[in-house]
Amino acid sequence: MAIKVHLSIHVHPGPWLKRQIVEPHGINVKDLAAHFSVSRQNLSNVLNGHTGLTADMAIRFEKAFGLKADTLIRMQGAYDLAQARSHEDEIKVSALSKAV
Repeated sequence: MAIKVHLSIHVHPGPWLKRQIVEPHGINVKDLAAHFSVSRQNLSNVLNGHTGLTADMAIRFEKAFGLKADTLIRMQGAYDLAQARSHEDEIKVSALSKAV
């Protein structure tokens, strides 16, 4: 029997990064975006959970703050899967029969 984890346990890494990392460092989005060489809008979208965290952005956070990019990407993957699971009943796909 598999253990089921409630979907709410999976958080988007963007708002988590904003609350736990960016805000405590006292840096604003505009300055951090310039430091990261990305647009302010792109970084803002990630930090507010409007777009997913890419591998490139995860590496930027790793280099700037010492977080493991792998961990951030796993957070994003878990969040994405939880979102898909929340409406998996709407995904109509049947199992394939064995290929001959």
